[in-house]
Amino acid sequence: MEHNISLITTLAAGFSVALILGFVAERLRMPALVGYLVAGILIGPATPGFVADVHLASQLSEIGVMLLMFGVGLHFSLKDLLAVKRIALPGAVVQMGLATVLGMAVAHVWGWSWGSGLIFGLSLSCASTVVLLKALEARGVLESMNGRIAVGWLVVEDLATVLVLVLLPPLAGVLGGPAASAQDGGALWLTIGKTLLQVSAFIVLMLVVGRRVLPWLLWQVSRTGSRELFTLAVIAAAIGIAFGAAQLFSVSFALGAFFAGMVMRESEFSHRAAQESLPLRDAFSVLFFVSVGMLFQPDVVVNLPLHLLATVAIIIVGKSLAAALLVLALRYPLNTALTVAASLAQIGEFSFILAGLGLTLGLL
Repeated sequence: MEHNISLITTLAAGFSVALILGFVAERLRMPALVGYLVAGILIGPATPGFVADVHLASQLSEIGVMLLMFGVGLHFSLKDLLAVKRIALPGAVVQMGLATVLGMAVAHVWGWSWGSGLIFGLSLSCASTVVLLKALEARGVLESMNGRIAVGWLVVEDLATVLVLVLLPPLAGVLGGPAASAQDGGALWLTIGKTLLQVSAFIVLMLVVGRRVLPWLLWQVSRTGSRELFTLAVIAAAIGIAFGAAQLFSVSFALGAFFAGMVMRESEFSHRAAQESLPLRDAFSVLFFVSVGMLFQPDVVVNLPLHLLATVAIIIVGKSLAAALLVLALRYPLNTALTVAASLAQIGEFSFILAGLGLTLGLL
């Protein structure tokens, strides 16, 4: 009797190759996540030999993103977020705008339409919170003020990107996509209003209802004395709230899980919740980096090297420089500027989602 074991083979290959190459990377004094990325390239469709299921790996990596963002929320209260709003809010918005303009300028040189350039620039403007967390945790600076500023900055970026993702389909016609995607002004403003209302409703629900329900739930489960039930309650809350946020409020999995953790931080069991979920967070975050490596296409390096170099320059130099200057302009110290600049010198999951949506809408 034949069985479809693509899930098992994807997990086995992903974890095994990531373990070997992560160990090699550490021995070479490089971050282990470099090994995870190379592992994804080796088991991806770009290289000969075994090819893991890309779609399954992508879904498994989403679980890693949820659990990682949930862990961040457990260490990042609403008070922490409000404490850095003076720099995170204006800084993230202006930096995203500058990076988008840089992307549009380069795309214009390549002969792309302005709508395509806008999608390209937006894809380069947002950084990965997951990558940042791994880097901050590895250096033990996640709990520092600079670490909190960097995380708050990226949370604002995530919120802005969610808004962009929802607004792109109705704006596709205006940006040069198929005319069928266009909406009149009234319908467009209705979509914008609905999006803002959904995100606001989710945040209010979590801060008002969630702050009472989740700590109470953990208390009830802890009274049973069962460690398995407690771990199950933590994981179910993280993934369940993330899924519900996406389905009911059009909020990303990552942001839904982040607010679940932030609300659960109000409980006296938050430290235990962080400890119980740590092994699963670490395991599935590895799959996130492996799935990113599986997206690599070597023919792009050969056929479009100058395009690739220009893109990397915007990500590493353009975004970092803009962020550093913005932080200094807001009268924060140089070490804060350098921390934020280094944190933003990368792109992440939202970049791929934005580009994929651009392809779907006929804009890229």
